Amino acid sequence: MAPDSTSHTGWIDRAAAFALTAGLALVAFAGAARAGEAPRRVVSTNVCTDQMAMLLAADGQLHSVSYLAADPNTSVLVDEAQRFAINHGLAEEVFLMQPDLVLAGSYTTRATVGLLRRLGIRVEEFAPETSFDDVKAGLRRMGDMLGRRNRAEALVAELDRKLAAARAKAHPDITVATYYANAYTSGAGTLVDAVVTASGLTNLATRLGMSGTQQLPLELLVMARPDMLVDSEARYAAPALAQQTFVHPAYRTLAAETGSISVPARYTICGTPFTAEAVQLLVEAASDHSGAEKP
Repeated sequence: MAPDSTSHTGWIDRAAAFALTAGLALVAFAGAARAGEAPRRVVSTNVCTDQMAMLLAADGQLHSVSYLAADPNTSVLVDEAQRFAINHGLAEEVFLMQPDLVLAGSYTTRATVGLLRRLGIRVEEFAPETSFDDVKAGLRRMGDMLGRRNRAEALVAELDRKLAAARAKAHPDITVATYYANAYTSGAGTLVDAVVTASGLTNLATRLGMSGTQQLPLELLVMARPDMLVDSEARYAAPALAQQTFVHPAYRTLAAETGSISVPARYTICGTPFTAEAVQLLVEAASDHSGAEKP
């Protein structure tokens, strides 16, 4: 009895696919750093790992960063990013770069992470930071991963110094409300809340019992009457419903009466040493506000 041609063809296709995958995996393994050695060719696919790696990597160690590293709305190190190849988090492009370590966020490029791991490439994921302890732990982990622990400790020490200086100028009697597009605010358990706390201020959202990122109705915001309003500086080029709150007469009146400050989102999207810049901006704004209230 002659063999079934369909089954035979399917078996050949599966065998070819397996051979291709195995061959690619062998190439990936061959390019990987030996156990115990610092990686020699690193690719980052997440804007937060991009910036940590740019701060910590040795010369020639980091090969590529994500396209968001070159976006001034999301990245502080835009100029630095120009030194590296840019990727869009696609498995094919990352694989062809032949990295021995890929850095990723725990909630991004999931398909890419899974495929690269199946091909035998080492992928390390970093979760979003929600506190300054998380920021320091992430820096130390990245430092150990890249064989750059001393550099990481120097960055942690500098961060601690900046936070200590901020605590010395605390204004705990001042309540701030963070308010973003679509009326969102940041409550307990967020990096923004950690920034407000480190600034020695009181976060309205947390005081109201809110956690995570939630919508704060304009009516509740006006009734709560915070001492300061904080936005992210982001404004769309064209009119958008997401920004409608900012042009509402009630919001404009509140902003005029209380004062407002913009903290660029690039300082709080990722937990990096630059997050201390957001703390400094709030501290300075609180000092100005406190001084303005004096007779």
